[in-house]
Amino acid sequence: MTTYLLPFEKMHGLGNDFVLVERRHLHNSINDLMLAKSLCDRNFGIGADGLIIVDYSATGNADFKWDYINKDGSIAEMCGNGMRCFAKYVFERGFTDNSSFSVETNAGIIKPSIEDDGTVTVDMGIPMFDEGCLNQEINLDSSTIKYTYVEIGNPHVVILNDKVITDNDFFKLGPKIEKHNKFPNYTNVEFINVINRSEINCRVWERGCGATLACGTGACAVLIAANINGLVDDKAKVYLPGGCLSVSWDKLTNHVYLNGGATFVYVGQLNLDLKSVCSVQNIQKVDA
Repeated sequence: MTTYLLPFEKMHGLGNDFVLVERRHLHNSINDLMLAKSLCDRNFGIGADGLIIVDYSATGNADFKWDYINKDGSIAEMCGNGMRCFAKYVFERGFTDNSSFSVETNAGIIKPSIEDDGTVTVDMGIPMFDEGCLNQEINLDSSTIKYTYVEIGNPHVVILNDKVITDNDFFKLGPKIEKHNKFPNYTNVEFINVINRSEINCRVWERGCGATLACGTGACAVLIAANINGLVDDKAKVYLPGGCLSVSWDKLTNHVYLNGGATFVYVGQLNLDLKSVCSVQNIQKVDA
């Protein structure tokens, strides 16, 4: 067995947890998708909702570059909770002295800022939706579900309910909607009920992860969907099972901002079996 020690850190944003590794520590034959599935396994690995690979940008278009991979090995365009953890990691670990910087992602350039209170605010960019996004319908079994469709880094189906969704309906509907043939690349699903014009309850079925305690892009999509449905103002608190996120939509610039905490959990070294995460066979001895 060819093994080497892989340094990592575990972080979470409101219980949405991640393994962070630095690109410089990864052997060049490692397959990122296989690595994510291995590290994020809660029984045989470290356990997390996703893997974040930390690197500097090689293009010059941003200060940093990240690769974000869901625990099932699928690639996500963006992750708001993960971005806050990434931002706090590069700042606290000395990659930069600047409290604001730019990160190259599959959703474009994202700009996080470390606040004085230790929270992180992320400029999530411009949401994508059109006039037909309201009152969309999806047929499931013998029922019809109405939703609002919003993209902010990745796709979101937002379902408005009069009350908090039951566990039975959440776990039955979430996976069916996520992988419905209407969404060839699958979708995130948010079940919400509006408390008042500045507060929203939300449960998230996350694409590639399933039920998660929080979702940053989901919280942003929730505010947008509730706002264009006339139910909330341009700024609101979104309550998720893991805690509260603050979301605001600047209508002048059309940018959405997400604020919340990012928490270090622990550091460690994993005795990584290279053969289990490499596409290349016959791996020779590797020095970490």
